[in-house]
Amino acid sequence: MSDEIKLGQNKYTYKNLVSWAKPPEGIGWHEVAGVAVGSDNLIYVFARGDYPVLVFDKDGNYVKDWGQGIFTSAHAITPGPGNTFYCTDHFDHTVRWMTSDGEIKMTLGTPGKPSALLGGKPFNKPTDVAVDHNTGDIFVSDGYMNSAVHRFSHEGDHILSWCKPGVDPGEFSLPHNIAIDADGYIYVADRENHRIQVFDQNGAFQHEYTNVHRPCALRIGPDGLMYVGELGFQGTVSQLVPNIGPRVSVIDRSGKRLSKVGDKGFGKQPGQMIAPHGIAVDEEGSIYLGEVSKTAGTAWLDSMENVVSFRKLHLIN
Repeated sequence: MSDEIKLGQNKYTYKNLVSWAKPPEGIGWHEVAGVAVGSDNLIYVFARGDYPVLVFDKDGNYVKDWGQGIFTSAHAITPGPGNTFYCTDHFDHTVRWMTSDGEIKMTLGTPGKPSALLGGKPFNKPTDVAVDHNTGDIFVSDGYMNSAVHRFSHEGDHILSWCKPGVDPGEFSLPHNIAIDADGYIYVADRENHRIQVFDQNGAFQHEYTNVHRPCALRIGPDGLMYVGELGFQGTVSQLVPNIGPRVSVIDRSGKRLSKVGDKGFGKQPGQMIAPHGIAVDEEGSIYLGEVSKTAGTAWLDSMENVVSFRKLHLIN
């Protein structure tokens, strides 16, 4: 598949580098659920398969891998203090705080033991983590079976939760990714409600952005902008509807969309995407995008051959 396709508009135009990562022969992934940029400027890919965490340098060269035998299903990876990472395992109902070499520092949740369905207590298929780098407080979106957000101290003590399924402000229908801005406000990709909700750290609703379609991946970039992976259609009703994704949108705080990165729809053709799921942005403005392409594509693609699950979108300056 060509790496020469350009995606996006204006100052937010990117080279679509689907062959950027260069793992050794025999090492790779089934699909990529999450990605993070470490403070060491290495790229940490959280994958489903035999090699849960694969680490690359900025040129896509393989550095190392770790995590074998620990995870049941990768879902999200979030940078923490001191080049550590919070790894969310939704099938195991846990968040593990890990070093950059794969040592477990702390586990939130009880492996293999979910909380009550929609009971509001940690965790039942959690989805992502955001970390306040000023206080160390940890915010966990608990999305698939709980419709909740939980706040913990840096030491792992539960502080509070806010949760209620529904469509009104402050309610959730699959809080899938979570992020924090420089002012400490919490952004939640409320995926099946087609919006991003913003809260203070005590769970008080602030406002929402509604110009997104099934926002799945969400990070606040170093530039303060929202980088949103929109999952696109679900089911046959909207399968052929154009202009709803899958794609990445770059959105400012006023809600203005600055760029649609990927406007070629669902599929395996050059420039197309399948299932944006995890996203990270480096200091140079380039985007790293993980897609759960085999999970999402099985029902719609004739073949899994040449399916893209990870790419770098290199910002063209």
